[in-house]
Amino acid sequence: MKILHMALLCCALAAVSTHSHSQAAPFSVSAAQQLEMLNSTDSRLERNKRFVFDFWRIVFEGGHMEDAPKYLEETYIQHNPNIPTGRAAFIERIGKARPPQPVVDYIKVPVVSIVAERDIVTVSSVRKVRNPKSPDQFYYMTWFDMFRIGKSGLIAEHWDAADLWTSSGKPPGLEFLP
Repeated sequence: MKILHMALLCCALAAVSTHSHSQAAPFSVSAAQQLEMLNSTDSRLERNKRFVFDFWRIVFEGGHMEDAPKYLEETYIQHNPNIPTGRAAFIERIGKARPPQPVVDYIKVPVVSIVAERDIVTVSSVRKVRNPKSPDQFYYMTWFDMFRIGKSGLIAEHWDAADLWTSSGKPPGLEFLP
């Protein structure tokens, strides 16, 4: 029995060492599951999740900056160090990168979760990124965008995991975003 346990341990260690240099893409949910995540027993939380979900699809991914005033307060606070604060700055900066396109019924980036608590909604997603040290290699990271809904019912504030972008002026993984 001791030999069997030792053999199993050796196999497990061999498997770990063989796969330690590879990385699987993090789990993400289907479009239908995204819609299920919007449900809540608390109507305010459900409204906030749906609101952020629609903002993401229509304005952020869809590029429909004409709809930004329906979702963002004029004094919108941006905590991403690459984008100035304010709705006008968001429209200017993101609008240049996102020409309008048809809006779909789900968030295009691979979503891990959509969670709401109090006036905060967090969307976690999978981001594919090129390895800066070996540009022909990629890795995956779990990204988050957190939004605070203001007293107006609009998005008042945004946080994400961004650091300063490279000299290209573009965020890591931009080439892989839908």
